[in-house]
Amino acid sequence: MPALNLSKKLFLQMVRACFVMLFFCIACSTVSKAQSIADYDEVSVYLNVQQIDNIELTALVKDEKAYLPVVDIFNFLKIVNKISTARDSISGFFITEDATYVIDVKNNRITYKNKVYGVKPGDIVSSLGRIYIATDLFGKVFSLNCTFSFRNLAVALSTELELPAMREARISAQRTTSLAINGAAKADTTVKRTYPLFHFGMADWSVINTQETVLGNETRAYTALGGVIAGGETNVSLNFSSTQGFNRRDQFYSWRLANNDNTALRQIIAGKIYSQTISSIYAPVIGVTLTNTPTTYRRAYGFYTLTNTTFPNWTVELYVNNVLVSFVRTDAAGLYTFQVPLVYGASQIKLRFYGPSGEERYTEQNISIPYNFLPKNEFEYNATAGIVDDGSNAKFSRLSVGYGLSNKVTIGGGTEYLSSITSGTTIPFITSSTRLFNNLLLSGEYDYNVRTRAVASYNLLSGLQVELNDTWYKRGQTAIINTFLEERKAVISTPFRTKSLATFTRLTFDQIVIPGSNYTTGEWLVSVAAGKYIATVNTYGVFIKDNSPYIYTNLALTTTLFKKYLFTQQLQYQYRGNKVVSFKGQVEKHFLRNGYINLSYENNFNDNLPTVELGVRYDFSFAQAGISVRRNSAFTRTTQTANGSIIIDRPTHYTGFANYTNVGKGGITVIAFLDLNGNGIKDANEPKAAGLKIRLNGGRIAQNVRDSLIRVTDLEPYINYTVEIDPLSFENIAWRLRKRNFSIAVDPNTIKEVFVPVEVVSETSGRVSITNTEEGSLPGRFIVLIYNQLTKRLITRTTTEEDGYFSYMGLFPGDYYITLDDAQLKDLKLEAEPAIRKFHISQSTDGSEIGEMNFVLSATPVIKIK
Repeated sequence: MPALNLSKKLFLQMVRACFVMLFFCIACSTVSKAQSIADYDEVSVYLNVQQIDNIELTALVKDEKAYLPVVDIFNFLKIVNKISTARDSISGFFITEDATYVIDVKNNRITYKNKVYGVKPGDIVSSLGRIYIATDLFGKVFSLNCTFSFRNLAVALSTELELPAMREARISAQRTTSLAINGAAKADTTVKRTYPLFHFGMADWSVINTQETVLGNETRAYTALGGVIAGGETNVSLNFSSTQGFNRRDQFYSWRLANNDNTALRQIIAGKIYSQTISSIYAPVIGVTLTNTPTTYRRAYGFYTLTNTTFPNWTVELYVNNVLVSFVRTDAAGLYTFQVPLVYGASQIKLRFYGPSGEERYTEQNISIPYNFLPKNEFEYNATAGIVDDGSNAKFSRLSVGYGLSNKVTIGGGTEYLSSITSGTTIPFITSSTRLFNNLLLSGEYDYNVRTRAVASYNLLSGLQVELNDTWYKRGQTAIINTFLEERKAVISTPFRTKSLATFTRLTFDQIVIPGSNYTTGEWLVSVAAGKYIATVNTYGVFIKDNSPYIYTNLALTTTLFKKYLFTQQLQYQYRGNKVVSFKGQVEKHFLRNGYINLSYENNFNDNLPTVELGVRYDFSFAQAGISVRRNSAFTRTTQTANGSIIIDRPTHYTGFANYTNVGKGGITVIAFLDLNGNGIKDANEPKAAGLKIRLNGGRIAQNVRDSLIRVTDLEPYINYTVEIDPLSFENIAWRLRKRNFSIAVDPNTIKEVFVPVEVVSETSGRVSITNTEEGSLPGRFIVLIYNQLTKRLITRTTTEEDGYFSYMGLFPGDYYITLDDAQLKDLKLEAEPAIRKFHISQSTDGSEIGEMNFVLSATPVIKIK
């Protein structure tokens, strides 16, 4: 039996030895097929990824070339990855599930989207179960462009893709923006609004030059100036045409003084103003508006779906009460859809359209939302008076008030006056908005001697929305320029989404009743997005009494070909005659970094006039510039466009140029400085502190390394933005931040200075020991007290380590003294020599270290009383 046990143990040892040898052979085989690790240096590098953050990781370096760990980087970017059991390959998918990849160490190759990339020997390295690949492979295969700085041991990663980590950061920023807008975000420092007497800060410009063989040449120029006069936002825009000159109606100017702290009068607006009207007014009103409506964005409840069409592949921005809420890019048919949040108070809905070549950059549309809710017991008013700028000088005024009976019911009313109305110059009106259920909204309006309106909107959680709108007009009224007796409208829309398919469909019915007839239109829209394909089918029908119906369909398709070619085609089919009426095809390519080129062909077969257009646009850092040529057998048109803006920051003596609009917006300049005396105010002798890092819920951030400033532009005014300071910004441990969260009220047309004090702290240290005691046998931790000599105020209270050592870092320039806790010493029957130690800290940009603050303890002598 003992012999049997011995042989069994010997067998188990042999099995273990075989497994160890097998694992060693596999590891050696893997390493040898990748590359010998002896040729590489293992170093720590910093990886900085645009729009995300930075991370420290271990890389391999050989001949100043870096090899990065795939799993670490993909985990940081939140790219799905899985390493094989043998640790010789990594597989997963890149952003989307159809973009699978395999990094194969054994066969020295990378497979991505079913394409095999040959890899040079040594570009894939395996070490201790970790797989590294050369930095250039990240760009070649995955479009992750990595730049390695051997001097700084840093890697900068940039890409045009929206990585999962970027998407997560964007969504988080949007949530933070929502919290900031609604006042939920908290900060330890608040920077309030300022009201300078005069300030000039922004300017926008645009030039469009057109040459046409038939109509001749035309130059259109646009200039907008933004500043502050008497504390109020002042905007002036001038439009010029070489064929029409300066048309007075095309010029715009306004002045707005806003103060949300004044509950009785929060805004005064003067100049060419916007006002919701009952009357048909097709010209600007020059006048004044007074209101207690705040400029802040106040979310109430629910959404209102807004869907419409414009030109294909344009960008549409949605503003609610002058606050940018969202933006979308139109599809192949020009379709865009917004979920407009319902807000407390009057909702001024504005859309701005931006073409791919800068076309109609300043076009705006104002949309009226039929629902107006106010919090319970809140009163709001809006008073406007002025003159209609249409040559008739008609006098206009409007007073509207609203009151929240409850959080679900708001009532309102007022009166409107227009001197040019022949059927009655004064129009009293009443309104009401009711949230009957959480998903049923009702709105009613009665305008005396003009019209009566009723609107109902029903929403389901699935996204289904039904809206009914009916308007009855008083026969003979002239306030609204039409001859309608009744206007009916019904809209049914719903989205549908699966894992790989997104659709949106809308059915619209419009009917206008006029004396002796009616006019009916219908529209059925279906938009489908599947992967890289977006298709839109839009069918229109026009039905007039005693006439044959006219029905046609627009079909549009957008897809991406050969990675970066955006291909769009549109087709219009007319059912009367069963024929194709028109066709248009366009291909767009993104080149270099900020360049766009597009080529289109279109033909209206009724005119048989094929037209070809070629356009090129490039977004420079200081402006956008483009040129397009449109040609057919009838004419040739050439157009050159350029637009941009100028930003003036007087306190920092900065003049910058940008390729986006800035008039009416604001910005901030964050200046970190060494607060040498600790008073929180930047004094003349206190230098700037380089290296500050911030997080901000919006705007465009630019950091100037030369002057250590961080400048943020493209911010919406009258909003409090939260700026978070990274506490790990500085390498010097003596530099510390007392204020880390700033709530900054952005001023219009102004770059506001925000000073961030960086405290320079010093350290003091010492040791407490006991006479005639062996090291390590101290009776416990001793309490050390540090006082300010001048004020006798206790600065801090700390304790010694087990070996008697103590230190404290956080002292400002000044005179201090250190002592041990007297009560503790009395309990232990000990006394310190010396009793106190004094020291001085001088001002320094790097801090000071005051050491050798030592104390020796001895037993208190026993005094015998005779």
